[in-house]
Amino acid sequence: MEYRSDSYMIIKFKPISDVSSDLTVQVGSSSFCLHKFPLVSRSGKIRKLLTDSKTSNICLSNVPGGSEAFELAAKFCYGINIEINLLNVAKIRCASHFLEMTEEFSEENLAIKTEQYLKETILPSISNSIIVLHHCETLTPVSEDLNLVNWLVIAIANNACKEQLTSGLLKLDYTFSGVNIEPETPLDWWGKSLAVLNLDFFQRVVSAVKSKGLRQDVISKILISYTNKWLQGLIVRDPKLEKERVVDLEWKKKNRLIVETIVRLLPTQGRRSSVPMAFLSSLLKMVIATSSSASSGTCRSDLERRIGLQLDQAILEDVLIPINPNGINNTMYDIDSILRIFSIFLNLEEDEEEEDQHHRHRFGDETEMIYDFDSPGSPKQSSILKVSKLMDNYLAEIALDPNLTTSKFIALAELLPDHARIISDGLYRAVDIYLKVHPNIKDSERYRLCKTIDSQKLSQEACSHAAQNERLPVQMAVQVLYFEQIRLRNAMSCSIGPTQFLFSSNCQQFPQRGGSGAGSGAISPRDNYASVRRENRELKLEVARMRMRLTDLEKDHITIKQELVKSNPGTKLFKSFARKISKLNSLFSFTSLKPSLSGKASSESRFLFQKRRRHSVS
Repeated sequence: MEYRSDSYMIIKFKPISDVSSDLTVQVGSSSFCLHKFPLVSRSGKIRKLLTDSKTSNICLSNVPGGSEAFELAAKFCYGINIEINLLNVAKIRCASHFLEMTEEFSEENLAIKTEQYLKETILPSISNSIIVLHHCETLTPVSEDLNLVNWLVIAIANNACKEQLTSGLLKLDYTFSGVNIEPETPLDWWGKSLAVLNLDFFQRVVSAVKSKGLRQDVISKILISYTNKWLQGLIVRDPKLEKERVVDLEWKKKNRLIVETIVRLLPTQGRRSSVPMAFLSSLLKMVIATSSSASSGTCRSDLERRIGLQLDQAILEDVLIPINPNGINNTMYDIDSILRIFSIFLNLEEDEEEEDQHHRHRFGDETEMIYDFDSPGSPKQSSILKVSKLMDNYLAEIALDPNLTTSKFIALAELLPDHARIISDGLYRAVDIYLKVHPNIKDSERYRLCKTIDSQKLSQEACSHAAQNERLPVQMAVQVLYFEQIRLRNAMSCSIGPTQFLFSSNCQQFPQRGGSGAGSGAISPRDNYASVRRENRELKLEVARMRMRLTDLEKDHITIKQELVKSNPGTKLFKSFARKISKLNSLFSFTSLKPSLSGKASSESRFLFQKRRRHSVS
């Protein structure tokens, strides 16, 4: 047999006889000089084409696998042994189907040979099935007509779930027997191999393993591996460059299709989803980067809901979603998307609270004894606190955007309920940054912005900074001073009777150092008496410090009040605050302080109200 191609390469096989070739077969751009009899005896298609004995040239333009596959099939017709392996079994099987090399025309024909190899070597192995499935991508639609693709997909799904079941049984045996077993092979060891498949075949495999019951965490890892392979280094190109504009459209269309397919294949959404938050955030950023407009479709809404359901697992980088470069907004980050995400989380909290109330109403108050979901250490409260901290950090980051409007910032700041923040220092820091970056906002907007801060939840350090912050409205500074004074006086009134501290349930300023829960009988009377004396001494010192701090605070308050009156003589609101605070001073004044102690303590107390910049960007 003689093979000629356009590259002028000639391959000669030892002929079965000295008879010259009587048939030329054109396969694509290659020509084969062959004999009619060997081909007709094995191929039904060639037999049909050679009904006229005078025919000496035939053209086979659509042979699956091209000239290479036809060459192997021709060798088989001549009785030459050919090697069937992982790399050529798919194209040989498709070529044998195209040439109709079945048992109808010859026993043990090429079609049955390749099917036996597939059943014995390929289908029982996950890795082999993936390799052959990858080679089927260039053999469509013949590979689909043969049902070869479907066989391979089902084989991969069955073998993967079989491995999962075997691994579970081994773990069960180990649990009951205690016998050491070999280190477990990860269930997703074959998942990275799927990255070689095109999107259609990959989607079919993942859908098959999901329907067969493969674990969701394994599916998540498979999707992550595929995304890293095909969407690695996803960067939004500069739309102003004309040379990249056409390429950019094709690039965006391709990547958008991949992202949307990955999102559809994600496991069931929930608060304890196996999909990492960082992966969901990356997918959302890709959707925004590859979308033609800022409008949100089904894919984007699905991702926002998934992120919102597990928002307590997010970090700042996960919620810094860049704005669509083709949109009308000129801000750095997509604020509307974040508003929707946080709203989803808060609505979920409300729904769970309603379910808890319904459960309590139905089963009585005994359920509250099992777990108090509103306690500070409960999972529910812990989640809302994590989200509130995330929100404050996000506000501090977007406050640096000079194009961010005050209304957007206030909408985010007011989104969380009052109980979500135990301390408002983070929100105060974000507002202070925003005021410094946006110094020209209106006074009404400045007042609305500061109104989002709960002055009663500011720490002592934040109060000290706020009292001296010139960027804040006067009302805010006075309010901070007022609540700080009330806080100190409440602390003093709580600690005014040190001998009653151990037995008072209303005084929460100091931690109780008494019994540890082991019972009073476990402590000897002598040790108990020594402990009480030591605590009394500590409490007396603490009360003395608090009194001296209060005295210095009142002095500083009077000085600040006088300076503010001089600088704003016409401010009626401030004068009203000043009169009220003066009344409080006269009502809660303390006359039992010794002069010898006030001089020494004044320097210590003033240290608390020195100007600090930890909560400011200045």
